[in-house]
Amino acid sequence: MITRLQFLLHKKELKVFSRLTSPVKIQNFLDSLPYSDEERYRCLRSVLLDNKAHCYDGAVFAAAALQMIGFPPLLVEMLPNDRDDDHILAVFRQGKCWGAVAKSNFVGLRYREPVYRSLRELIMSYFESYYNIAGERTLLGYTAPLNLNRFGKLDWLIHDSAMDVIGDALNGIRKYRIMTPAMTRKLTCVDKRSYKAGLLGSKQSGLFKP
Repeated sequence: MITRLQFLLHKKELKVFSRLTSPVKIQNFLDSLPYSDEERYRCLRSVLLDNKAHCYDGAVFAAAALQMIGFPPLLVEMLPNDRDDDHILAVFRQGKCWGAVAKSNFVGLRYREPVYRSLRELIMSYFESYYNIAGERTLLGYTAPLNLNRFGKLDWLIHDSAMDVIGDALNGIRKYRIMTPAMTRKLTCVDKRSYKAGLLGSKQSGLFKP
């Protein structure tokens, strides 16, 4: 698959990837990109051309970059209630533990070191940081990992049209709840200091409005 990736990408694009030699370097690159508040989905090539990304674009980009350094390209979607937006991670395993790379408008919804013994444990590490602009904790569940190798024939690295197909596949994949409805009803709002810290440097126009 590495040969296929190299075949699809231009020399300038490959030069970018030559510097992304670890998950944390991939995260640092995503953090350097302006956050996109557009509804448009960008493939890897479009992210580099436009120099911007939101969480979905960033996750697909990160999955490709992770594959370049030997990991399978896996996406996991985190699922909130209807008063918030979903969030997508590129997940990876080192040994038996999970980590994640992500682009986000929230400080706490980005990188995770590969120290989590299960995918659920990884997802739960995001719970406290997953809230909407009303301060409500909103994370309810997550999907099974989606391997982007399924979409190789669509050349998802270079065609924006493949992003809709991948998104549809995420919608149809198996989902897991992290709490019962009774637990959800008892959730409290995030405290003011944590709220402000999580929104540090965020692009206001890109925040979901319940």
